[in-house]
Amino acid sequence: MIIILVRTLILYMFVLISVRIMGKGELSEMQPFELVVTLMMAELAALPMEDTKLPLINGVIAIFTILFVQLTISFINLKSEKARGLICGKPSILINKGIINEKELKRLRINMNDLIEQLRIKDYPIIKDVEYAVLETSGDLSIIPKPNKRAATVEDINTTPVYEGLPTSLIIDGKINYGNLKYLSLDESWLKNILKQNNISTIEEVFFCSIDESNDVFVQKKLNKGDI
Repeated sequence: MIIILVRTLILYMFVLISVRIMGKGELSEMQPFELVVTLMMAELAALPMEDTKLPLINGVIAIFTILFVQLTISFINLKSEKARGLICGKPSILINKGIINEKELKRLRINMNDLIEQLRIKDYPIIKDVEYAVLETSGDLSIIPKPNKRAATVEDINTTPVYEGLPTSLIIDGKINYGNLKYLSLDESWLKNILKQNNISTIEEVFFCSIDESNDVFVQKKLNKGDI
């Protein structure tokens, strides 16, 4: 009895520390591979607790291996957009400029009842009020309402809401998204000129850059080591 209690406490603390090492992101909306990691860690911890014949070190080593693999994948996702798309998938636009993307709904095997239910949960029961509905890689549904249906702010008083559209990423972590540049009929020279206007000399200095449909460009530089 005491042996089971001690083994349970040790494994509990080890799993708890492992989850904390993985970061706060693991405790919120999980990516598919993160859900797999969580389930496997729970199972690996349960086996030595249930069967005292199994050496405790076996469970600890297995959990540590899963932790190492998860941290490695997270680092790869952080540095490579292509790997992130392969491992986590890409967001899917279910409603595009007020039009339901029937082909995408069929591909994801989502019926209209499910979509309407999610819209109601997000407080948008009327589809015609929605400009964009994006199914994120975490499985959550993000909604951008039409300009005249957005909640009023101080800036909106006595003004006409400006149509912004869906922002398109151009640079992520110092790497240009050439596919998006080509889609928008832009080139690298134009992008570098925009960066110069923001006092940025190289692409590698940029943490994130995007442009919306009103051609408003957002640029954020990477933090220097001394700023962290």
